[in-house]
Amino acid sequence: MTCQHDEPKVMDEEMLQHAIVEQGPQGPAGKIAKKEGIQYEEVLQLRLDFRNILKIYHLWHFTSLTKLQLDNNFIERIEGLENLTNLVWLDLSFNNIDVIEGLDSLVKLQDLSLFNNHISVIENLDTLQNLHILSIGNNAVAQLDNVLYLRKFKHLRTLNLAGNPICDEESYKLFVTAYLPDLVYLDYRLLDEQTREAAFAKYQYAVEEMQHNELQEQQAVEAQKISNEELQLHKDAFVEFLNGPQLFNSMFAEDPDAENLALLPGMNELLETFKSNMEALCVQIFDAGLTQHARRTAEVESFFTCSHEAVADNQRKAAQIAADFENSRRQKSVEMQQITDPELLEAHITSCHEQADQFSETLMGLELQLVEQLEDIFKDFERNISDMAGGFIEYVQGIFVMCRDLENQHHEQQLEIALATPEKVVKNELEEEIPDEVAMLLVDKDTVSNAVSASHDTHLQKIDNREDELLTRINSWMGGLLKSIHNDEVKRNRNRISEIQNYISFVKDELEDMALSEHN
Repeated sequence: MTCQHDEPKVMDEEMLQHAIVEQGPQGPAGKIAKKEGIQYEEVLQLRLDFRNILKIYHLWHFTSLTKLQLDNNFIERIEGLENLTNLVWLDLSFNNIDVIEGLDSLVKLQDLSLFNNHISVIENLDTLQNLHILSIGNNAVAQLDNVLYLRKFKHLRTLNLAGNPICDEESYKLFVTAYLPDLVYLDYRLLDEQTREAAFAKYQYAVEEMQHNELQEQQAVEAQKISNEELQLHKDAFVEFLNGPQLFNSMFAEDPDAENLALLPGMNELLETFKSNMEALCVQIFDAGLTQHARRTAEVESFFTCSHEAVADNQRKAAQIAADFENSRRQKSVEMQQITDPELLEAHITSCHEQADQFSETLMGLELQLVEQLEDIFKDFERNISDMAGGFIEYVQGIFVMCRDLENQHHEQQLEIALATPEKVVKNELEEEIPDEVAMLLVDKDTVSNAVSASHDTHLQKIDNREDELLTRINSWMGGLLKSIHNDEVKRNRNRISEIQNYISFVKDELEDMALSEHN
């Protein structure tokens, strides 16, 4: 039963800190932990039950949390849990929740309790595919078919629905057992073989039909996924919709005169030849695009591998030098604490300052070596990727020139047919009657020529636009990639220099403190 001692309240920092201290180590260990400060991101378990909480808040820093207890409060909405992506166990029982929501990011969740709330629909759990245990008893779930939603959770073994209106249905237990065949426990009881057999006998055909439909749906989903992945690959290669007649079709889709011109005698064969030749050229661009994309991808991966290896090797050398320096520094610090002669101590401090400066120069020298090494790697990469992109662009431009040549040839042949048709109409040399809408184009040579020219301009514009789009995108990709790599390296270098400077400042501050304490 929900605690009623105090007024409902919003979760705040004070409540969280109190709960962590309360549940943390006690005695001397607790005092040390409190002194060092509470690190929310390191907390693994948190109990916030019986605290009259009305609104979930301030939990975004608890990114390592695996177990969260929020039962017996006044919570009305599930919210504020987006960053708790490591949560495995969540208890929201005995609250005032009406709707299941706000759990999408909790993909590792295995145990969820929503017992004793006001929930009427089991929903919005799709991303929780690791769910093993679900307790949603003592709620308002009234539709038995709502249980079918739980079929998608292949790891669900324990389900509690006791206390919901659906439990009053005569066929409740057999229905749940039949449609959720992997369940082991239902409403706190082990599902025995006799119950399973009875459920199978009653619902066999209905379940088999549902399984068949689910299989078809799954196959459709997987086919769509493969299609989407293929399309994304084509987009990454900048050649989507060039593996067939798509460009040709788009040229005619926005051509208002094309449909009428296509009805001219002799045009059908001309169009088929144009389409076939155009498609062949597009496929050449498409095939080259995929080949070049694979080469560029391999080059990018090689670059990052070389860069990471260079950084890692440099870090290993720097770490060894730093470890040796730190060991020496600590040893000398202990020795200096035993020195009573001020002049001797001053000499040691001066020596330590000099060693710190030498250590700083060594690390800065290593960093400079790394910067130069990475710059050489980057220049090689920039040259290679530019050559690859440039070669592909040059090839593509050549193919698009051929596409325009095809269109020009088609335009000339189409104009010849269009201009010859009126004369054939007058001489009654046509075997088929001209449709009225075509006849309107043939009233005079200017009307015919204008229609054919407008169609020609539309086609050329489509070809030009597709070429411009491809070139713009590949240049934008290359420029963005090179800029990103450069910016990341500048950031890494600045952070490293700052790290060295901060450490040296720390070492020298300690030496100054030691000198001051001696003078005092």
